Amino acid sequence: MRVICAYLLAVLGGNASPTAKDIETILGAVGVEADSDRVEKLLSELEGKDLAEVLAEGKGKLASVPAGGAVAAPAGGADGAPAAAAEAAAEEEEEEEEEEMGFDLFD
Repeated sequence: MRVICAYLLAVLGGNASPTAKDIETILGAVGVEADSDRVEKLLSELEGKDLAEVLAEGKGKLASVPAGGAVAAPAGGADGAPAAAAEAAAEEEEEEEEEEMGFDLFD
């Protein structure tokens, strides 16, 4: 991601086709060492392509990716709520029993 971000920063800065040296300079300015293999891979894949078209194509691909947000209903439906309340009440009773012993473990 760092290499991609450096490439995008160079393009935003007015350099239509950044070189490996440009990317290394940007990353070096913030104390990050550029991985030359990743820089070369990125440059080879973007060579001769319009960045705006690449971004638009990627945005189209992301539109088909499910974003989540759907929550599964409990298997018991509405009947699950009373069961949960009963469990909570049982836990409270156990705590009360512990309190009624007349002593505290940390005294």
